[in-house]
Amino acid sequence: MKISNARLANGNLVNIEITDGLISKVDKATADKVAEGIDAKSKLLIPGLVDLHTHLREPGREDAETVLTGSRSAVAGGFTAVSAMANTNPVADNAGVVEQIYRLGKSAGLVDVNPIGAVTKGLLGEQLTEMGAMADSIARVRIFSDDGKCVFDPLIMRRALEYVKTFNGIIAQHAQEPRLTVNAQMNEGIISARIGLPGWPAIAEEAIIARDILLAEHVQSRLHICHVTTAGGVELIRWAKQRGIQVTAEVTPHHLLLTDELVENYDPIYKVNPPLRTQRDVQALREGLAEGVIDIVATDHAPHPSEDKDCEFQAGAFGMVGLETALSVVVKTMIETKLMSWSDLIDRMSIAPARIAGYTNQGNEIAVGNSANLILIDVDRNWQVDRDKLKSKSKNTPFNGMKLPSVVTDVFHHGEHVLQDSQVINKNSNINE
Repeated sequence: MKISNARLANGNLVNIEITDGLISKVDKATADKVAEGIDAKSKLLIPGLVDLHTHLREPGREDAETVLTGSRSAVAGGFTAVSAMANTNPVADNAGVVEQIYRLGKSAGLVDVNPIGAVTKGLLGEQLTEMGAMADSIARVRIFSDDGKCVFDPLIMRRALEYVKTFNGIIAQHAQEPRLTVNAQMNEGIISARIGLPGWPAIAEEAIIARDILLAEHVQSRLHICHVTTAGGVELIRWAKQRGIQVTAEVTPHHLLLTDELVENYDPIYKVNPPLRTQRDVQALREGLAEGVIDIVATDHAPHPSEDKDCEFQAGAFGMVGLETALSVVVKTMIETKLMSWSDLIDRMSIAPARIAGYTNQGNEIAVGNSANLILIDVDRNWQVDRDKLKSKSKNTPFNGMKLPSVVTDVFHHGEHVLQDSQVINKNSNINE
């Protein structure tokens, strides 16, 4: 396969050839019309995006999402690798379940689906899982998380950090002190006081971040902080990195753009865990991401069937879908604001997440011999989010109707063309969806 007249992040125009899933040739392009292959027409060519935080719901909640529909959603958003969180039913707390998810990903064949294993059995926070068995399985799990729940017991957390050291694994913590968030519905602040919803204080997140970075330093192990949302959390992670503690962190696209003011109309579409915070927090997150204190962007793609959101706020489920809008939201919040360049975005959404997780065939430089996990982006086009046109099985996007910049037009997964003209290529039936 040949891709001609593609523009790299450094501005160079190139032609590339793909053979057996690898980049076999990179040449300078002349912008001439091409007779064969794909004419990129100066679209931006970057490595495929890598998401370390998704909920694909299968097994157990196939009414919300499956590995296949989640893979289609990922491809549409420009992702070539996703990591599937463990809060399925049954929980991905043993080798059997993570291998099932891994095989479902292989069967879908659209993106690399990498299962994340649970830290504790049943996500109950009481007993460690057999993380070593999951690491040795065909899924080769390296990230472990009880996401959706915090590993609240400090001794359990310490033992987990010690356990994963044996195979260079990572504990990804959902930082939420449970006693400080009983019945919490939204960010604790002026808005929650005004509209009468139980508040979720920033300290509930920051207390766990502070505790766990100290534990990680003590044990000399690797810690990853999921979905950071507060200015104080950013400062704690900055302090930890200055001390040389092995901590990494992520921010979601929705926390880079949306604030708790949106909750004033009691629409559960804006109900998410952790909650939308203040404009001050949003600015701190943007600056932290630009600086590299926050290492990566991760979607926390959390699909729910319509009935889980079509209800009163307190009865609604926490979560938003985010795979298909992630790139555009980061462009809007970070590139259009001139806080980051395209090279920075490539680092935060492809290179760094692949490096953290050890996905060696993802997030690679566009060079001969590397895996052809690539995407083409029309940076000059805008698009309007229409929840009914999302590839995800669920439609709970907070961005419905919003106009966003940059359109992913093509995706190549290990050299295979899986998205063409923004349409997912269905491998099994050979038709577009």
